[in-house]
Amino acid sequence: MSTDIKIKKGLTIKLKGTASKELATATRSKIFTIYPTDFYGIKPKLTVKVGDKVLAGDTVFYDKSNEDIKFVSPVSGEIKDILRGAKRKILAIAIQADSEDNFKDFGKKTPNNLTGVQIKQALLESGCWAFVNQRPYDTLANPNDEPKAIFVSGFGTAPLTADVVFALQGKEEAFQTGIDALTKLTEGKVHLSVQGKSFLNDVKGVSLHNVTGKHPAGNVGVQISKINPINAGDRVWTIKPQDVAIIGNLFLTGKADFTRVVALAGSELKNPKYYSVKVGNSLETFVKDELTNDNVRIIEGNPLTGKAVKLNDSVSYYTNEITILPEGNQYRFLGWMPFKDNFIHSVARTSLSFLSNKEYALNTNFNGEERAFVVTGEMEKVMPIDVYPMQLLKATMLGDIEKMENLGIYEVAPEDFALVDYICTSKIEAQEIIRKGLDLMIEEVG
Repeated sequence: MSTDIKIKKGLTIKLKGTASKELATATRSKIFTIYPTDFYGIKPKLTVKVGDKVLAGDTVFYDKSNEDIKFVSPVSGEIKDILRGAKRKILAIAIQADSEDNFKDFGKKTPNNLTGVQIKQALLESGCWAFVNQRPYDTLANPNDEPKAIFVSGFGTAPLTADVVFALQGKEEAFQTGIDALTKLTEGKVHLSVQGKSFLNDVKGVSLHNVTGKHPAGNVGVQISKINPINAGDRVWTIKPQDVAIIGNLFLTGKADFTRVVALAGSELKNPKYYSVKVGNSLETFVKDELTNDNVRIIEGNPLTGKAVKLNDSVSYYTNEITILPEGNQYRFLGWMPFKDNFIHSVARTSLSFLSNKEYALNTNFNGEERAFVVTGEMEKVMPIDVYPMQLLKATMLGDIEKMENLGIYEVAPEDFALVDYICTSKIEAQEIIRKGLDLMIEEVG
């Protein structure tokens, strides 16, 4: 029996280039690259050197702050290069991959027959702990904590986001096994949010929630706020659906196989579709030939929360979609005027987009510059979490910890402010401000 939750605030942004439900396999690259910088807040310590041979699943580095948290190679091969930056910070580890992977055997296990401690140890040893995040702070979860609940959002509402149910086709057993493992990690409930009918409605061992509404209804932070809000001292863990299936596959096969389904979407593609690809694989192998032109922005993630990458970058641990948008280096004469060929999507009435239900090919242009932070009332229209977004942003910019706590900093993550970035007339970087605020709370409060 599911509970129904309706999200009334938010904004649906329809963009051209939704990935068709067609699955191809990405060409395997010769060099696989993993980036320690993908794992926010960890201090990597290498366990390998150039020339070492590794199996898929062998530890490559661990977190200096907690040596139990290990990060493993997604492929078998030879360590080709270790790229360092300022102060010898480890930026990337390149692996020359074998033509076929040889996996480290972690042993097949049945989660229902294991204790929570044994489940946790299996995730830590195999590198699958990297998929477990925590709220507050939106960082990698501390395995020494006890979460009051675990949340999985079984759908996405961001523009051009990957279809979760399609990405999980053929992985239904692995997903259920992953859920079985997660139930052993908390004394509370595992909450699964869905939208519409699919196999997810029949998953056992979860508290099921049918969520409807505009974006950001698919954000796990919004679902937490409506189901089991976070208070000071609470810990809640979150895991993405494909990562649940990867965890389940670990127990079913004994292999740490980080193959995932990535949606390649956007208006600047010849044929937007899905690709089966392994973590660390070069983007160039499946993106380059699909581009319609070179004047594009390649974004790892959705257009609201993703980061700009290049063709020679690689698929990260957390990549579920790659978005291709027109680069915003062309400007429109009297751009705010709604001429026939000059329509842009906007929440403001100066554009007539509110009269149309069409899809838009938006570019990366800010359509303005940073200006006085004075307009009130607009952020609340797209913020379904029970916080005062403008007041929280101002308190965060001032570094006022007491006010940040009182205004709900523990309940939010940067992605919850993505729509604020999009609609704010002041053109502020709300996600960046919230990230800095969370970092301050980690440093001062812990």
